[in-house]
Parts: sequence; C-alpha cells; structure tokens
Amino acid sequence: MHDDAIDVPGSDDDRRLARAVTLATENVRDGGGPFGAVVVREGAEIATGVNRVTRDLDPTAHAEVVAIRAACRVLTSFSLAGTVLYSSCEPCPLCLTAALWARVDRVVFAADRDDAAGAGFDDREFYDLLGRERDTWPSPVIARRIATAGDPFAAWRAADHRTPY
Repeated sequence: MHDDAIDVPGSDDDRRLARAVTLATENVRDGGGPFGAVVVREGAEIATGVNRVTRDLDPTAHAEVVAIRAACRVLTSFSLAGTVLYSSCEPCPLCLTAALWARVDRVVFAADRDDAAGAGFDDREFYDLLGRERDTWPSPVIARRIATAGDPFAAWRAADHRTPY
C-alpha cells in the first residue's frame, strides 16, 4: 500500500472530501441533487461540480462530470493527468468512466453506493448492466453495420491534425 492510500484523519484527502460533501449539501438546499465533486492538482483546487441533472435537464450533469468538464476548461486540456477527483459519494459507472477517460490519477469518495441507495439513488442496476448480455438490457442497443460505418475512422487515420487520446 502506498502511504498516500492510508486514511489519515485531518489529511488533505479528508479536507477535500469535506469540501465535496459541503458542495453536495449546499446543492440540495439550492434544489439540486446530493452530490458534489472537486478536482485538485498539485494541492490546488482546479474546479468543482454539483449534480445539475434536474436543474439543467441533463442526465449527464452528474457532479463528477460537471467538475471534470470545468477542470478541462481551466486547464485547456482533455487530459486531467496529475489530478485527483474527490467526490461526496462513490462515482456511478458514468462518472467513474468519465474519470478514467479524463485520466485522473486518483478518485477518492466519501459515502458509498449503499448510502446513495438508501436515499433513493440505487445505481446497482448500472453497475451490473455492462456485465450482462445486451439482449437483457432495458433499452435495446443494436449493432447495425452500414457500408460507410468505417469512414469516420478512415478519415481520422488520414487526418494530419488529429490529437490522439
């Protein structure tokens, strides 16, 4: 185990988690969902996010995604390598995948999926869904190959201006 993975009361991780929890609690008072997130790099807070799903009518506006989007704008990069994402609650599969795509170094959360489920946010279905066969999913996801399906990738491979990610 790395030293930075040890839970030390009063640690920077605890302070950042407390900030995320405060953001989440304030967001509830403001009419939003009970989730908050903070992105930190080299000890400095880069960006924050709160759940804006119902406020923005955007099912992807989870606190972690909002914070990741804001941090990318601040850093003018799609990569958040060198950052830590702190979340008031265990990231759902959408948020965890966004953090992985953003290449954050670490994700640290306070409450867990069981705490969220107790408040009516039960993400178990989504945690389990991707491990099941597609024909068992609640919404059909259909692969239908058309003649031009590979054209965007051919254009990408041929583009001189592409930025690999």
